[in-house]
Amino acid sequence: MDIKIEKHDVVIVGAGLAGCAAARECQKAGLKTVVLTKLHPLRSHSGAAQGGINAALNEEDTSLHEFDTVKGSDYIGDQDAIELMCKKAPETIRWIERMGAVFSRTDDGKIAQRPFGGQSKPRACYAKDRTGLTLLQTIYEQARREGVLFLDEWYVCDIIYKDGKVSGVVAYNLRDMEFRLFNAKAVMFATGGYARAYKINSNALANTGDGLSIVARHGLPLEDMEFVQFHPTGLSGTGILISEAARGEGGLLYNSLGERFMGKYAPQKMELASRDVVSRAITKEVMEGRGVGPNKDSVYIDLTHLGEEVINAKLPELRDLAITFLGLDMVKEPILIQATAHYSMGGIPTDINGHVRKNINETVEGFYAAGECACVSVHGANRLGANSVLEALFFGRHVGEQMAAEVGNISFRAANAEDAKAAVAEVEGILHSRGQESVTKLRNELQESMTLNAGVFRTQKTLEAQKEILKELRERFKNISISDKSKTFNTELQEAIELGHMLDFSAFIVEGALNRKESRGAHYREDYPQRDDENFLKHTFAYMENDNIRLELAPVKLGKFAPETRSY
Repeated sequence: MDIKIEKHDVVIVGAGLAGCAAARECQKAGLKTVVLTKLHPLRSHSGAAQGGINAALNEEDTSLHEFDTVKGSDYIGDQDAIELMCKKAPETIRWIERMGAVFSRTDDGKIAQRPFGGQSKPRACYAKDRTGLTLLQTIYEQARREGVLFLDEWYVCDIIYKDGKVSGVVAYNLRDMEFRLFNAKAVMFATGGYARAYKINSNALANTGDGLSIVARHGLPLEDMEFVQFHPTGLSGTGILISEAARGEGGLLYNSLGERFMGKYAPQKMELASRDVVSRAITKEVMEGRGVGPNKDSVYIDLTHLGEEVINAKLPELRDLAITFLGLDMVKEPILIQATAHYSMGGIPTDINGHVRKNINETVEGFYAAGECACVSVHGANRLGANSVLEALFFGRHVGEQMAAEVGNISFRAANAEDAKAAVAEVEGILHSRGQESVTKLRNELQESMTLNAGVFRTQKTLEAQKEILKELRERFKNISISDKSKTFNTELQEAIELGHMLDFSAFIVEGALNRKESRGAHYREDYPQRDDENFLKHTFAYMENDNIRLELAPVKLGKFAPETRSY
């Protein structure tokens, strides 16, 4: 097999905030760095972050930021990583601001900060409601300025993994299906989240969990996959995100009876309780018959009292989204929202410096991860709003610095054409398959069944049913066929490969949820409604072994905040 091999010091997969930040630091340190991404960097999902990025700009707030994050995680977040991220947050804001990020300001010229759910103080720094895009444009520009090579529209379909070491990736060009090996001393995954396993979700089409499935297929673990965050406020019917900034600026939630219902669920924090609490409240109101809208599957968020001037100054994009997709103008009337699958707390397990774990005790040489695809476990069972952008930017930079410091001590291991054999076979198998199953039909069945059986509320019965459905879908996936057999921008082929990844990691979600017989953060078992610290104050490590998934429980890194009852 004739295949071109490129040599680099560092290969980074994914060009969102984490990938771009790491690439800048590596290139700045003199390393030959390439970023591979299946779409243009400025279309990375980081750009969809709207509401803000957390930082305790007042030093007195630092310990509260740590506490809020630990409490928000339902005490399963690793406190060493949380402490590092929170303490470095103000420096991270100054770092990106000096590179050109323009934040919204108060009247006296300071960076403006708005309140977010589950937080003791307003600490979300923001750029209107386009914070993610502002930061992504800045860090991408600065990575390019340092000379980072970006190759967009390249699909990474495998890692080169031998003898406990990673030495590159296998990818093909979406333009013409040319396969290529990118051989390197170090590889970092920054491939984003996996909420597209659900029917109503806020994620970009690209968020298909490819990186997680690729890792799992090599027998490496995934961590805490059962913890999937549902954001309270997705636009009804589509799940397109209405940022937490809407509630931070004073949005109020109402049911069909005109009740401001959060008083029943979080009487102190009301609409600004943590995301898991508000999502369950909204879903409960709908399930008990108090929903609104044509299908009675939504609730109202009312922002009319803010006035047109405030909405246009602070929430202009949200107003446009509601007008475009619902035909409702939040200046004049309440808009319809429902819980939407939004964020992945679980992912590829890493230590505090981004090294990917081979198991609970060992790491893989030359392999790193950061951002939403990684589980350094700063979010635990539930992420606080505006901590995701901070995690991506801070840990992207931090892991980039680690790679720059360590690559000199990693020996280069030459790749050869045989390393691409499995990836090429997978692609060729799909291209030439003459089966009867439709990719679109299987994906719809996956998303609908995951929403029904492994969504906001779960039970033993629904999860066992979903486990059987996934077995059937994975068997039927072997019998798919695609009509487009061309080699030029074959998006049908790409969607088929992505569906395979989605089926893989969905099994991890379900298996972890079945095993965790408690309710913690975003994972809510109706048959086990209480948190069980005695048995489950632990992380889930899951391994793919043939058609089964093996689980291990790993200790949580506790610290100065002892577990206590979590209420808002």
